[in-house]
Amino acid sequence: MSSQRLKNGVDRLAGTTQPNGRPANGAPRAPVSAREAKGETDENIFLFVPNLIGYARIVLCIASLYFMPLHPRRCSFLYSISCLMDALDGIAARKFKQSTKFGAVLDMVTDRCTTTCLLVFLATAKPQYSMIFQGLISLDLASHYMHMYAALTMGGQGESHKNVSAERSWIMNKYYTNKVVLFTFCALNELFFIALYLLCFSSPLITPALLPSAGLAGQNGTTPVTPHQPIPSLLFPSPFSAGAMEMARANKMDSTVPWILTLGSAPVMAIKQWINVLQLVKASQWLAEGDRRDRMKEMRKRQQ
Repeated sequence: MSSQRLKNGVDRLAGTTQPNGRPANGAPRAPVSAREAKGETDENIFLFVPNLIGYARIVLCIASLYFMPLHPRRCSFLYSISCLMDALDGIAARKFKQSTKFGAVLDMVTDRCTTTCLLVFLATAKPQYSMIFQGLISLDLASHYMHMYAALTMGGQGESHKNVSAERSWIMNKYYTNKVVLFTFCALNELFFIALYLLCFSSPLITPALLPSAGLAGQNGTTPVTPHQPIPSLLFPSPFSAGAMEMARANKMDSTVPWILTLGSAPVMAIKQWINVLQLVKASQWLAEGDRRDRMKEMRKRQQ
């Protein structure tokens, strides 16, 4: 208490405050909030425009998952809108100057979760290829986690996972710094899996159950493009049951457009997976460099 009085007396002698404790200019002293005392602003980061767009993407993704077993057109539409909105949050962040670490993590986690959910469905729809889809899920999650962890631990707390120097990897630098390249690769990669999902409901080449017996094929003119319309099973009325795919295939769908989209986006999808492998390797090498530096510091400390 005495020290505070002494400080107030010194301030009055210096002319910085008045006897009532107010500043010398007469203006009342602004109250300091708890966040300002911690060096933070009073802004609600969770309500920033880019983050609101991220929440909308999550809602659209959940809606697409609900329609995924029975309504391929509706599911594909909602899923595609959610993916296209991935470009809007970055534009909003730059326009409103609302780039945040939370927004960057929210964007990456949403991308990983949406792709994983679609690949899980493809793995259940085509069990014979489930190991391939499981490998793609593991590669996607591992490469992005390793890359972000390496960027945070090696590049500093404020380092973005998209800041990759050309010296470390020229390809990764072009991939993350060129927004057109990044959007094109991500969009066509998602387009490949969406088109493959549609082929599960439309093409007998992908789903042989769509093709009737050889005797009936000549009668109804069934081709790999125009599948036979099967009778939905009455044993699985629930849309979340094992018979959901069979019931959904009763909605006849032409596979021409899905085949064009699948074949057209396949090369980009393959390159995207190669970039994931490269990202995993570079992140591992970056972390190993840090481990070697830390071990060198420990060895020097022991020698002292």
